Amino acid sequence: MKNIIYNKELKETIHFRKTSAETAGLYSELEISLEPRGGNPLHYHTAYSELFTAVEGRLGMELQGGKEILLQPGDSYLVRKGEIHRFFNPDNQPITFTNRVEPGSTGLEDTLRILCGLAGDGLYSKNNIPRNPIHLAVCGKMSDMRLPGWKGKITGPFINLLSWVAGKSGMKQKLVDKYCV
Repeated sequence: MKNIIYNKELKETIHFRKTSAETAGLYSELEISLEPRGGNPLHYHTAYSELFTAVEGRLGMELQGGKEILLQPGDSYLVRKGEIHRFFNPDNQPITFTNRVEPGSTGLEDTLRILCGLAGDGLYSKNNIPRNPIHLAVCGKMSDMRLPGWKGKITGPFINLLSWVAGKSGMKQKLVDKYCV
């Protein structure tokens, strides 16, 4: 399994410093390098919290209600379960930060591998998400990544259904086999 992966669409390199398997499920620890204008969409998780720590450069965090904070090197911010958030690079140079996920999440780790693989294979849309809604549903379900507000209320049941279809049809396993092994 690859220890360092790259997502050209989200402009991020992810180094798995400690996987959930290596810590007996206690935590996952990632080091992420994010290129200028890189970042992810607003979301939340119900299964784990995330501790973000800026290492090199400033790390932008957007929280519920549009509140933004900038972490300087050495600064940390704990995103608790259920807290809406996203991270981004506010500057014109690459930044590096760590992300500690507690408890560890093999589903998140595999999702990141799948997303990087799909991006590398040109299977992303112009909105920087997987083009195939079933791929998107599998990743959303595996990583416990949920959209906030009305988008989540509308897409949640649809994601659950598509994820179930992906499991029954073997598509989920094919994604894991192709990008995670």
